[in-house]
Amino acid sequence: MSRSLQTALILIVALLAGVGGYFANRASQPEPVTPRRDISAETVNALLAMSLPDTHGQAQAIEQWRGKVIVANFWATWCPPCRKEIPDFAAASQALADQPVQFVGISIDSLEKVQAFNDEFKVPYPLLIAGPEALALAAGFGNDARALPFTVIIDREGKARHVKLGTLNRDELEGKIRALLAH
Repeated sequence: MSRSLQTALILIVALLAGVGGYFANRASQPEPVTPRRDISAETVNALLAMSLPDTHGQAQAIEQWRGKVIVANFWATWCPPCRKEIPDFAAASQALADQPVQFVGISIDSLEKVQAFNDEFKVPYPLLIAGPEALALAAGFGNDARALPFTVIIDREGKARHVKLGTLNRDELEGKIRALLAH
């Protein structure tokens, strides 16, 4: 076999392996969840009606932030994509601290694990402790898989405007929030 034919075959195999790897990686990525047109006020109100303990054991009613843009992020300490996105959420919450925006982390975890996580990462917004049953609420927002991380952004009028299964980066998150603040 000539050297140029051998080189061409190696390049073809490498190209096919790269294309196969690309599509295999894409298949493992969660599809974004788009807001259902039928997200009911009842579903949003069920989220707002939640009262969950924070990392100090004090009950926090999500209702207290009605009238602000609420960024509710469902997450867990054992979830690698959750851990990856929280620094971006923390930075966005600090960048928007002077705006009518409230970030809240709803953890599907134990109080002790969330406290340890918060001690390590110093999250600047409330981290609330919920059990796995909180994921049942996420299904009402379109997260039928009940997977993590999952984020719901509610506008100042109390309507779910953005939902996303999977990670959000800071630019994407701030863009969605700033668009809601402009209205």
